[in-house]
Amino acid sequence: MTDHIPDQTGRTIVVTGANSGLGLHTSTALAAKGARVLMACRSPERGAAAVKEVGGAAELVVLDLSDLASVREAAARIRELTGDAVDVLVNNAGVMATPRSSTADGFELQLGTNHLGHAALTWLLMPALRTRPGARVVTVSSLLHRRGAFDVDDPNFERRRYDAWVAYGQSKTANLLFAFELDRRARAAGLDLTSVAVHPGLSDTELMGNTMRSRGARLLAPVATTFIKVMGQPARRGALPSLHAVTAPDVQGGQFWGPDGFQQMRGNPKIVHALPHATDPAVAARVWDLTAKLTGVTPDPA
Repeated sequence: MTDHIPDQTGRTIVVTGANSGLGLHTSTALAAKGARVLMACRSPERGAAAVKEVGGAAELVVLDLSDLASVREAAARIRELTGDAVDVLVNNAGVMATPRSSTADGFELQLGTNHLGHAALTWLLMPALRTRPGARVVTVSSLLHRRGAFDVDDPNFERRRYDAWVAYGQSKTANLLFAFELDRRARAAGLDLTSVAVHPGLSDTELMGNTMRSRGARLLAPVATTFIKVMGQPARRGALPSLHAVTAPDVQGGQFWGPDGFQQMRGNPKIVHALPHATDPAVAARVWDLTAKLTGVTPDPA
């Protein structure tokens, strides 16, 4: 399935959430093609085990996206390790439908982890991305962006009743809005950088099982994972849209890639379309500015 990926020798690629699921398969495939892969993982122990499993030119960077101090430290470490030369950033890590909780900085956990942490990391790594011709930022969203538009006035559910799936949908909508806005601003600034979004369809990763367990539904976890195995696809196939976005020459900025099968749940990568609430430039600009305010990170490009 990955035989078509061109040689990646000489490219440095950062993958968040790289110790399991989509991130691990993405890292493995890219390292096998010769890339230097910086595997950004929250757990040093699990990260080290994953780096050993991937082999090749894989290296560990500790990153907790739910803590902006950790994001800043990881970005500085990546810039130091690479000499400010990163070819691709894959914003892959995420949490899904968690019980209401907050990040280290007080943000709703899914918004903070899935969107704010990744946006901050992207901006902080822009000096390293700017130096590389044809640099790419690949942001992993979800089919479930359909579950939640972005509420700019109440992003942390301080006034709204908290709904875990709506919050997840909002965070995945934020991923799309950010990816498309980054593309618009990079083109306006004349940067040689491609920003593209992807989604993995219905993929058999740890996310659903973790979600069931975190919500006290341990008995439903096997049912959910069985459903995904039957209707969806293995994680190695779920990683194909990300791998295509990282490596294929036909990828253009502002695109959204996902599976080509029934209801985009499984299949080979193709261009798909997000719902209007995730593509509105006016909303994207507001989310961009709000993200800068909440994270305290200066947007790049401005």
